[in-house]
Amino acid sequence: MTNEPLLEKYLRLTREALARVRAAPPERSQLRGASDDFLAMARAYLADAEHFRTEGDRDRALAAVSYAHGWLDAGVRFGLLDGGGDEERFTLFR
Repeated sequence: MTNEPLLEKYLRLTREALARVRAAPPERSQLRGASDDFLAMARAYLADAEHFRTEGDRDRALAAVSYAHGWLDAGVRFGLLDGGGDEERFTLFR
């Protein structure tokens, strides 16, 4: 682990995770709506984190980015999102 501040580390990690992840269910699947919701929540919380960081509220920014990554991680773990086998950014093991 580098000397990178925790907030910046998690913002970077979550941006990278969001760029890699894709909806897993087929377009017409009933589960596609759930995967889209997980992606929307992750994007919204990441946007909140960026806003809070800009405003200087690092505590709220860290909380928001944690929620953003949590939505992505849960979506991958449940099979709603495809993380491409990336075990560095997502919890894939049982």
